[in-house]
Amino acid sequence: MGTFRIATYNVNSVRSRLHIIIPWLGEHRPDVLCLQETKVADGQFPQAEFQTAGYQAIFRGSGRYNGVAILSRERAESVHTGLPDDGPADEDRLIAGVFAGIPVVNTYVPQGRERESAHFAYKLAWFSRLRDFFTDRYRPDAPLIWCGDLNVAPEPIDVHNPKRLLGHVCFTPEVWEAFAAVRSQGFTDIFRKHHPAEAGQYTFFDYRVPKAVERGLGWRVDHILATAPLAAQSLGCDIDMNPRLAERPSDHTILVADFLT
Repeated sequence: MGTFRIATYNVNSVRSRLHIIIPWLGEHRPDVLCLQETKVADGQFPQAEFQTAGYQAIFRGSGRYNGVAILSRERAESVHTGLPDDGPADEDRLIAGVFAGIPVVNTYVPQGRERESAHFAYKLAWFSRLRDFFTDRYRPDAPLIWCGDLNVAPEPIDVHNPKRLLGHVCFTPEVWEAFAAVRSQGFTDIFRKHHPAEAGQYTFFDYRVPKAVERGLGWRVDHILATAPLAAQSLGCDIDMNPRLAERPSDHTILVADFLT
């Protein structure tokens, strides 16, 4: 038996975080690293730098906004981008592949902006479309990992001030319900499996909040979920705060999970 290590990181511009990503890959050697908000068109994606570091890359981006990528030690199989229904494909928000026999779906879910806006309605619809995507293409009794910046903090312990933040587009009953509907396709929150009641564990610290990291003013909105066959084989899942403490960091940090395979 071996192990499979996967990590997820909203880089908030992949080219601006190469000084963090490349050393992190060398130190931790994940089998797969999923990136969101790469903010680069496909023609400018830094593929050569990752190849030099020993990683293949699949990616889809259109420029200043969004963008997703998966870095892997082995070449991806069965690559897919976007939601294949009658709505906007949003290929720069979903990318999937099979790595060492394990299907991985990496998503950057819309943030939603304001609850009364069309953007929030689009977010809720996006979750519904994503549920249909999983239903149509995958089985809950087969191995599957879903990860990324999902823009939802599912529980009060996933935000630093639940009373004040209740109603935010990432922390509100409508989003919890939409997220739960996707999770009902057989997904286990791997971080919460290993840290069921641990508060103060966050993956996002807003740039705009002074000394947010030092004051513990964070959110857990980046997730790794897995269907039952893999969840049963999970060895651990942890947040690495070092990337958020580095020079010129993203506002997110890296979440890592290990599975027995």
